[in-house]
Amino acid sequence: MSLQKSSRIYVTGHRGLVGSAIWRHLKAEGYQKLIGRTRAELDLLDTKAVEAFYAAERPEFVFVAAAKVGGILANDKNPAEFLFENLQIQNNLIHGAWRAGVQKLLFLGSSCIYPKLAPQPLKEEYLLTGPLEPTNEWYAIAKIAGIKMCQAYRRQHGCDFISAMPTNMYGPNDNYDLQSSHVLPALIRKFHEAKISGQPRVTCWGSGTPLREFLYSDDLARACLFLMENYSDEQFINVGYGSDVSIHDLAELIKSIVGFEGDIVWDKSKPDGTPRKLMDSSRLFALGWRPKVDLEAGIRLTYEDFLKSNVTALPRY
Repeated sequence: MSLQKSSRIYVTGHRGLVGSAIWRHLKAEGYQKLIGRTRAELDLLDTKAVEAFYAAERPEFVFVAAAKVGGILANDKNPAEFLFENLQIQNNLIHGAWRAGVQKLLFLGSSCIYPKLAPQPLKEEYLLTGPLEPTNEWYAIAKIAGIKMCQAYRRQHGCDFISAMPTNMYGPNDNYDLQSSHVLPALIRKFHEAKISGQPRVTCWGSGTPLREFLYSDDLARACLFLMENYSDEQFINVGYGSDVSIHDLAELIKSIVGFEGDIVWDKSKPDGTPRKLMDSSRLFALGWRPKVDLEAGIRLTYEDFLKSNVTALPRY
């Protein structure tokens, strides 16, 4: 059975960056029976609660966008939390989906699953060919386990469970907490607060030389629906923008959009992370999907969201 406008669709993490984008896109496309639960309503770490939810709601399609996420600092300081909580969340959701007879599930991973020094751009077959980036290996290992779990349930039980690996995401409902956010929302907040307080300079981590690819969350949402409708393969598939930018140039662009007129200072005592992380999305592009929102336009939209958000993130996994 294919996805219908009347299908029962469960979007996990529907208040977070990616989940909220998927939710908005499904609503805009006319899907009528969307199912979402906040953390207060359903603790995804609680196996029995997840089983009871599946039994009561009987979703036919599931988008797994719930995860414990964070930047270099959060990953490095809380390895046990990032490993355990992500494993527990995805185990409950994927195993529960099989037991509940879910027709199709899309699991979302992360580009950090690839080896730190893998050739660029990153092809799907590079998975498990070398050591991971140490600062986020705990999160990466959990996500690799999620991919393998979907493949295992497909092989053993015939489940139509697929996996997609997005590049670095940004957009509305992002996390702007400087202790746990990713680089782009953190820079938005840093430059905004420096502008408001009249600071003469903003200090950024590292050298500014690493290259990163960024995809606007609404583009990922379109890709997720596209894959749910058009893709059914054991091999996970990359979802990227197709080009990257240096952290230095990203900071200059955000500085300009925010309107900060001071200087940028680079603290080279802080880690850079992986030197480059560009996804090879040629398999997805060959299927007919392409991103629509360029980096400058996406950052402008994200800054508008930041100004409305009073700098507090919505509850999320």
